[in-house]
Order: sequence, then structure tokens, then C-alpha cells
Amino acid sequence: MKHFIGIDLGTTNSAISSFDGVNTRVWKSPIQTDVTPSAIYIDRRGRKLVGQSAYEQAARSPDNAAVLFKRLMGTSSTLQFKAVGESKTPVECSSEVLKTLFGYLTEEIRENKDTGVVITVPAAFNQMQKDATMEAASLAGFNNVALMQEPVAAVMSVMKNNASDGVFLIYDLGGGTLDIAIAESHAGKVNLLSHGGIAMCGGRDFDREILDNIVRPWLRENFELPDDFVTNPNYKTLIRMANHAVERAKIELSSREESIISLTETEARTQDLSGEEIYIDIELTREMFNKLIDKRVNASIDAAREALSQAHLTPDYINKVAFVGGPTNYKPLRDKVCFELGIEGDNSINPMTAVAEGASIFAESIDWDSQDRSRKSSRGKLSLEGNVNLSFNFHARTPKNIARVLVQLSDAHTQDELEFQVDCINTGWTSGLLKLKHGAALNLPLNQMGENSFKVFVFNNQGQSVDIGQDVITITKTAASVEAIPASHTISIEALNQLGGSSGLVPLVKAGDTLPVKGRANFKAAESLRAGAISSINIKLWEGDIKEPISDNRPIGVLKISGTDFEQGVIPAGADIECEYEILDSGAIKLEVSVPSIGSVFDSGKNFYSRQEGQVDYSSSLELVKSEGESLLARIEALEGVIDSEMLQNAKNKAVVAANLDANTQQAEDTQEAMEQIYEAKKLLSKTRDANLAQIRQIEVDDLESFYTDYLYELASESDRSLINRLFSSARNALSSRNGDFENIVEEIRGKNFQILWNQDWFVVEKFKSMATSAHLFSDRSMFDRLVNEGVNRLENDDIDGVKEIILHLSQIQIGMISDNEILANANIVMG
Repeated sequence: MKHFIGIDLGTTNSAISSFDGVNTRVWKSPIQTDVTPSAIYIDRRGRKLVGQSAYEQAARSPDNAAVLFKRLMGTSSTLQFKAVGESKTPVECSSEVLKTLFGYLTEEIRENKDTGVVITVPAAFNQMQKDATMEAASLAGFNNVALMQEPVAAVMSVMKNNASDGVFLIYDLGGGTLDIAIAESHAGKVNLLSHGGIAMCGGRDFDREILDNIVRPWLRENFELPDDFVTNPNYKTLIRMANHAVERAKIELSSREESIISLTETEARTQDLSGEEIYIDIELTREMFNKLIDKRVNASIDAAREALSQAHLTPDYINKVAFVGGPTNYKPLRDKVCFELGIEGDNSINPMTAVAEGASIFAESIDWDSQDRSRKSSRGKLSLEGNVNLSFNFHARTPKNIARVLVQLSDAHTQDELEFQVDCINTGWTSGLLKLKHGAALNLPLNQMGENSFKVFVFNNQGQSVDIGQDVITITKTAASVEAIPASHTISIEALNQLGGSSGLVPLVKAGDTLPVKGRANFKAAESLRAGAISSINIKLWEGDIKEPISDNRPIGVLKISGTDFEQGVIPAGADIECEYEILDSGAIKLEVSVPSIGSVFDSGKNFYSRQEGQVDYSSSLELVKSEGESLLARIEALEGVIDSEMLQNAKNKAVVAANLDANTQQAEDTQEAMEQIYEAKKLLSKTRDANLAQIRQIEVDDLESFYTDYLYELASESDRSLINRLFSSARNALSSRNGDFENIVEEIRGKNFQILWNQDWFVVEKFKSMATSAHLFSDRSMFDRLVNEGVNRLENDDIDGVKEIILHLSQIQIGMISDNEILANANIVMG
């Protein structure tokens, strides 16, 4: 394979590069730009535009265009093109951009079935977003494709332009995300010591700050507008054009001290409530802009410090900060980052194309014949055939200028009779005649990037050439090679500690572990499953390190083994469940599950049903995120009176953002950012819990006991009362334990409490009514509607058992963020 392609599929702009083993080339758009806006426009005739022309039309006709869809990857949101009555998913939109970029290449490259393509994803991307990116590549028709993390690509590009050894901090601020990487370079080999970032921090967020804090107030002051004008469809063109004007003014600040956010009446094409034509004319200075983005820039600096801490380094050990991404063209931002970190800046790379170039370089290192897209082996061996039992061991791939070759000669009696010589086919260099003996070593000069070929000659003691068959050694001099790529997130499988016990996490890979990783995890079925049954064995995967409650982590999905997935037999309780897994360089997961009792194998490509269930449509999920924020805020406030913690206060500040979402002013990006804030708040709450474990456990036990005493005691049987009292006593004795006993006991108490309630008809009715009036908490609206209608019918017929069945089915499509329904969807495999 000679064609190695790298694609930076960006939030606002995308780029494509190729690498031939020696040089990278950025392929320009038809209008000769290095980057292509990630934008699509479809007119009323169905004519489709992608790139700069689509970006220009998107501002004027927002109902017929799609932008910023990378932020929606891994969600169930759709983008509407009203002129043609079409809708497209973020995956479909991304595939259009990929096809457009690929079209810039020559026909020879495009049509070569061996061309390998690497697409970059932010390190902060979760599993759903990575899966969606691979789906987009498939829709684009790519045959050989792999993902890699953007900070790794940036490192490859930086090291290509910086031959010196050292430790570098990569500050990659794109249109939508921030990626930070700490990389160490030594003798052409690069190790990523740590990386981190922020999911919702980029140039687009800078634009939002300007729009929210300058443009919107100015419009309210100068025109008569409704309270919901930001989300009102009648003002959609105005808002999109205002965004366009904001971005233009922001970019101008890269080269000027001030600019104008300008929108004429003709461009705005909107009247206020009094009929006056709306326009925008606002001065924007660097001082104003710096104040607006200060909070986000400070957060990015904190992320850089966190990455340094994870690598156990201080700024003194860092040689330079390498800046990547369009927003880093703004010098005051670069200056502030360098000043705050106390590290010198490095501007030796093109921040707009560095990721694409690095990805193309990385593509050359992939063994495209391997199913898992593993990297090529650096070890080579030439076993010579003929009259001599001889072989040469060498480094087949190295970034160094020389390659060491070792001789292996097993036929000992010929050692004193033979000589050998190695000549470089490319340059004419020769080693001269050398004694052929076992263990002989030779350094071969690598004078060019890419392949260096050497011909081997063997001579007898009379100077005659000896036939040795295959006689050419090929060594590839590579660009800097990445040796270690750390995992961005911990990925775990949820399983019961024991039958009837609490759930725990079995890590497949921990954050910071070197990728790729392969392994096996063994479990037992906690309940039986017959062929044809609608129930399933659920292998739930989570992203994150939060131990309690598990549902505070980010759900990846569930590999479901349903009774409808096999035709005969039964998986008995206690049956072996064998999971083989692989976490690729990109962080993507491959999972294969074997069930020996039925002789079947299931994999994440076919049985990962719940990836869709976990996807959220942020254009219509404000109530869902708001509910999650309110629930989290209540948990935090319950601890405030007992625990004085700065982390707890920070968590509260983040939860408040989500709890106070306003449908009149919040857009999809605000909702999505609020959800990210919730995940960050949960991490802080988990750290607070670890630091104050006994106190928080005491609060949990007291709350459980109060609930039991106030509401359940009178409903419980004598045997249940006796058991629950013993459990509360055991829980108090285990307040300080670190072995999981407390969690097991509390889980059993919650289970008993639920059983008491589940036996009450009124509770079943109220539970169903609560779920039936909370459509926003469910992923599949059509399935939700069918189940609710069936539940209403069963309720009218006093079929309580039937209503219970409906509740259990509803719990299977409930989006995995709200933890109120945990007891209905516990993992049903046991560690083992």
C-alpha cells in the first residue's frame, strides 16, 4: 500500500492529507483552501452543496442547511432540510463531508482498494460518538478505515516538524473540543504520557459567548423582540446570520485590535414585533473578547495542568507548548496559555492542518491486512534459502538514521569459510567484505525516508558467490513513531459481586493504560434464559471511574443476549459467560461473548442493541437534562449540611446550570453542554464521597431508614421487619469498610424496600402513571407509546401483573441517565 490518508473531520472545518512514506501533502479544495467547512446545504431542487458554498448558504437559509453536526455524533438528533422535506442524521451529514474530502484526491488514490484512511476523533469522544464516526466512514464507502485520537495525530505532526528530543504539551483547541496531550520524544520514538481535554470547549463556544453576552442583549435593547426569540422559528435566520457575523468579527481579531459585528437589514431579513427591520452593528474589541472567553481559557489551562499532574510532571519538564486548531491563531490566547503554564510556545506547525497530516503519517504505520487495524511490526527477519542456513534479524521500521542487523548462522562448520557483503540498492553504499559468523553485527545507513533496500551477497573462501535465494533486506525509515497511547477513559462491565449482592465494575481498561489492549473477562449468568424468551442476559458497559452509584458513569450500551437470539436450548443460572475484548488505539471497543452451554458466540457488532437506546436528541431533551440536573442537585444539597467541601460546591455550581435550563433561551448546544457539566459534577461528587466515605454512608443509611420507617414499616411482614432491622444494624457496622460489604447490604435493603412496594397495587399503578407521563425519559418514542397504550388497557382491566410486565419493558428503553429505575434494570451477570 502506497497511499496513506488522514482526515481531520472537524466541528467547523475539515481537512485531508496524504503521506507517501516521505512527505505529507494537504489536498486543497476546489477553491484552493486547506480546510473545508463542515457544512451541507440542499436547495429546493435537491441540489446538494458541501463546504464553503454550503457554509455561506447555511447562514442565509438555516432551514435548508446543516452545520456543527459533529457535536451531535452519537446522539439521536436529526437535521432538517425543509425545502426538500428531508432529514439527515449527523452520521449521514458527516459521510457527505468525508466523501467530499475524498473527492479531492486523484482518481488513482480514490479507486485503489488498498488506500488506507485514518479519521481522527477527539480524545473526549465517548464510545457512541466513535461508533457513529465509523458508521459515517462506512456510508462514505471507505474500504480500509481506522480511527485515531486527535491528540495522537497532533503529536505525530509536531514530531515530524521537530526532530529534537524532549517533552511537549500539545494544546489542540478546535472548533468544538479541547484536547491536551503530554508527549515525550526520544530518538524518534514518542510516548504519550497522558492526555485530557474538555468535550465542549472550542471556537464555536467562543462564538456562543459573544452571541449570548453581547449580541442578544444588544438586540433586546434596540428592538422589540419576544422572550423566546433565540429559539423562536421566526427568528431562526436572524440567529444563524448573527452567528455568521460573530464568527467573522472574531476571526478579524486575530490580526486587529478591534472589529465590527455587522449585519445589514438585507442580510438579517427579519422584522421585530413592531415591524422595524433588524440590523446588527456592534463594536468588538480584543479586551471585550478576552473577558468573554476568559472562563473557558482558564478551564483549558486547568485541563493542561491536570494532564501534567497525571503524567507526574511539572511545567519545568516541558520544552514547549505546541498549538493546534484554528482558535489558537489568536495570539492573546497563546500568550495567556504560555504565561499561565510557564512554558514557551512553539508555532512550527500549521494549526489548521496538523491533525490531518499527523493522521496520514499514522496511517502508514497501520497493518491494513489485519482485521483489528493493529500497527505494523517493527521486527524483520530475512531467512536465506540455498546452501547456507543463514538469517538476518533487523528492525524493519525505525525512525533512526541507522538500522542494526544481526547474523544468525546455525551451520557452525562453515563459519570460517564464508564472507558476506551488504550493498544499498538505493545509494550504492557497501559494507565491504565481512567475516560471516554467528552473532556478527552490522549498522546499515538509512539515507532516505521510506523504504531503504539492501542486497546481501555471500562468498565462499574462493571468492565465489553462494546461492542464497531471497537476498534483499528492506528497512523503512519512518517518521516519529508513537509507542504508547494512553486510554482516555476507564471502560468497565457491570456485574453483581455475588448472587443477590450489589453491582460492581470489572475494568477492561483503565484511564491511562496503554492501548491497544486485549483480554478476557469471565462471568456467570445470574438467571436462566430459555430460547425464544423475550428477556435477556445483559452485559452492561460503562465509561468512567465512579464506583457508587454505577449509574453516575456514562452509559456505553448493553450487549444483550436475548432468548430470541438462539433457537434452542437454555442458558442455566450459573452458566459461564466468557467475554473476549479488545480496546483499539482509538479507544473503540470490540467485544465477543461466548456461551459454552448453548455453543453460541455473540459480538458487539450484532448484539449491541442498546447503543441506540442511550442516544439523546439534544434538540428536544431539555426536560430530560433538566430532570437529571434537579435530581443531582437534590443529592448534593442533602450533603451540604454535613460536609464542607470545595469539590461539593463546584459540583453544585455545575448541577445548577442543568437544573435551571430555560426553554425560552437554551439551544441544543446549551443542553448538551449542561449534560457534560452533569457528568463532571458526578465525578466531583464521587471524589467527595471517597474523601468523606463514613459520613456520606451514614447519611445514606439514615435516609433509607427514615423512608422505611415512614412509609414501609406498616406494609412489611414480620419476617421482613426482622430481616430489615438486622440489615440496618449490619450497614452501620460496615460504615468504614472498604471491601464492598456496605454496598452489598444497602443494595439488599433497597431490594427489600422495593419488593415491599412492588407487592402494593397502588405503587405499581403510580409507578406506571409516572413513567407514562415522562416521555422525555425514553429513547424510542414509538415503542414508548405502544407500551403505554397497552399498559392503560391492562390497567382498565385491573391486570396488575400485566402492568408490572409493561413497567419492566419500559425500563428497558429508559435512557440510562436517571437512576430512579435502577432496581428494575440491574445487571444479571455475576463476577466470576
